[in-house]
Amino acid sequence: MSKPTRLFLLAAASILPLVPVGAQARAGRDPVYEASISELQEGMTRGRWTSARLVDAYLARIRAYDQKGPALNAMIRLNPNARRDALALDAERRKGRVRGPLHGIPIVLKDNFDTFDLPTSAASLALAGVQPPDDGFIVKRLREAGAVIIGKTNMHELAAGITSVSSLGGQTRNPYDPMRCPGGSSGGTGAAVAASFAAVGWGSDTCGSIRIPSAFNNLVGLRPTQGLASRDGVVPLSHTQDIPGPLARSARDLAIALDVTVGFDAADSTTRAAQGWSTTAFTDSLSAYPLRGTRIAVLTNYMTGDIDADIRDSVRAMTRTMQGAGASVIDVRVADFDSLTANVSATNYETDADLQAYLKGIPGAGSVTAKNILSTGLFHEAMTARITLMDTTGKGDPAAYGRVLAKQQVLRSRFIALMDSLQVDMIAYPTSRKRPVLVGEPQPGSTCVLSAASGLPALSAPAGFTNDGLPVGIEFLGRPRSDVRLVALAWSLEQLAARRRPPSTTPSLVSGKAPLPLVFSQTTRQGRTRATTRFRFDALTNVLSYEVLVTGASASTFHALVLRRDGNATTGAPVIHRLAGPGMLSASGSLPLSGQDRRALADGRLQVSLFTREGSQTEGIRAVSLP
Repeated sequence: MSKPTRLFLLAAASILPLVPVGAQARAGRDPVYEASISELQEGMTRGRWTSARLVDAYLARIRAYDQKGPALNAMIRLNPNARRDALALDAERRKGRVRGPLHGIPIVLKDNFDTFDLPTSAASLALAGVQPPDDGFIVKRLREAGAVIIGKTNMHELAAGITSVSSLGGQTRNPYDPMRCPGGSSGGTGAAVAASFAAVGWGSDTCGSIRIPSAFNNLVGLRPTQGLASRDGVVPLSHTQDIPGPLARSARDLAIALDVTVGFDAADSTTRAAQGWSTTAFTDSLSAYPLRGTRIAVLTNYMTGDIDADIRDSVRAMTRTMQGAGASVIDVRVADFDSLTANVSATNYETDADLQAYLKGIPGAGSVTAKNILSTGLFHEAMTARITLMDTTGKGDPAAYGRVLAKQQVLRSRFIALMDSLQVDMIAYPTSRKRPVLVGEPQPGSTCVLSAASGLPALSAPAGFTNDGLPVGIEFLGRPRSDVRLVALAWSLEQLAARRRPPSTTPSLVSGKAPLPLVFSQTTRQGRTRATTRFRFDALTNVLSYEVLVTGASASTFHALVLRRDGNATTGAPVIHRLAGPGMLSASGSLPLSGQDRRALADGRLQVSLFTREGSQTEGIRAVSLP
């Protein structure tokens, strides 16, 4: 067998290389692609672009990638007044008024945030016509800060799940692999921010709904200490566990977003915890807590058993990196952890009554109960069991609900005491023990209950990628009101190494349009047999299509033409797809490339092998760098 020959792919410009965050925007190719809030703000200050132009640029990306290309389906509705609002903020800037770091910055909101000018449906057909009369507390603060609402994002229906499928919005897809789910319930926000549909986005977390989409979309997201952020104007799932918060591509963007929206609200009594909170606490403190001297405990209960091995390895690699930067890391195992965290969710006890109480404050909304959602069929079939539980859990048994609330306080006290006894600043574990599932499958592996049921703050930060190129998140649980320190930790981790990798399916636009598919040919010869394969690789869907024509052989002498990936020290190059089989002198088809195979294409580790009666020959493919 001869050495693999090199074939340079045509139309190389249609595949973008891996670039640092914001580099594409600075190069002038696509002003909003992976651009930070600070970069966007600097560009407006220097007159390189306006808020209206940023709105146009984000809308162009939504047109290119939300229903086309990877078809992420992250947006449930766009704001028809976004450009008008941006123009008004541009006029303010020209007059010398800049409200702050979010002035003119386009953002997205999960479809459970009240807005006076857009419906709020929680992605449910049962709530499709609900129009709040005013903005909720956080939305009001965002508008006052000068943020421009691009639109609302899809979510898991009623926020009651973690795969982000709904009767009104359909299925949102993961930009790192559109065949997979983006996490939830704030999956639309996660996918939208990862794909640069907005600078930053807001979600809500009842049990992982900010942190899981952050992990699955290579973002940073904080579930704040219960009571630091107002729930006013957010469609409730559980008044005990609900809390809103942002998802961002960097810790600094997260800090800016939190500073605008964390604080006391007279309409939400729990926010007494935020009284006196500084409006610049997060951004002022990014460098205030160095890694050197930080003490962290790794919760090994979440690091064994059915955890994906590459997720466990990514979390361990991250903690080793932190040790190398001067942090102290110890392992801890809680003996009664399973009983501590069992039956601690209040969600199904509260949703039905909480939703009815919310709708009473919306003129013309009518009454919607779990029972009539079921009877009318105005729900996605994936919600059947969950809505049934909402209708039946705890009815006639208030003592069961009381036991849940009591267990939450026990869990909270135990973990505060644990951190005190170990003298650690926070506890670390994987945000999810399992990688994102394929669309239509249930998502296992959540570790969300520890923060959600205790009310303690938790932050998910990027920790790396699985073997097949899917993002991995590491979660840090802190003491009450340690939110600032958690965000500062995420910032410190970013200073050690850039772990943000843009999704390959939503690259920078070229002249406002998505890159064209990559087309190339490969010819493989064995004796008199010649196999010509024409490939077409669509970077937006990760689909590799092919057409094969074999000449110089008969059906009886041709065995196969296969696509292979380089092996390792112990394994030969395995076949990843048969292009043509015995006797097939022509063939065509397509296959999705996993992240692993896409990297192999990028690194020149894919090969085409021809097998005939006379022998075999392999020709290697060398490609340009891919994201």
